[in-house]
Amino acid sequence: MNWSEGSLGRIFVVRLEEGEEFNTSIEMFAEGRGVERGLVFLLGGAGTGSRVVVGPAASRPSDTTDPLTPIRPLVHALAAPHETLAIGTLFPGPQGRPTLHMHAAAGREGDATVGCTRAGTITWLVAEVVILEILGTAGERCVDPATGFELLQAG
Repeated sequence: MNWSEGSLGRIFVVRLEEGEEFNTSIEMFAEGRGVERGLVFLLGGAGTGSRVVVGPAASRPSDTTDPLTPIRPLVHALAAPHETLAIGTLFPGPQGRPTLHMHAAAGREGDATVGCTRAGTITWLVAEVVILEILGTAGERCVDPATGFELLQAG
């Protein structure tokens, strides 16, 4: 387990407009206001063609940590607008900029897709976002050599 303790800073309420990409818009907003670390909640719509990572394309054997065996993401595109609920964390990435890791549940007519929004999830009509700034922690995302992912190092 890797952890650190922080405290609550500023609270931002943001409205994303139709066509704005979730991750890029939230990261740019955070960077523009000096928010390095935070917790992000999103409620709204995801548009047709939005892409979410829904898992690895194939599982690696549990005894394989060979960095030459890349984990390939399985990406799903939404065929129509979906109602969406998401939660994520903001921490500085390897370049020092706020990097959002957010997972969303997107539903339509009784069917649901759940996945990571990093593949390109686009706002349909509106998305309401609340960002809770976290102060006093040194958490950051570092590239993990075994997976190639930018994983959180809490402290």
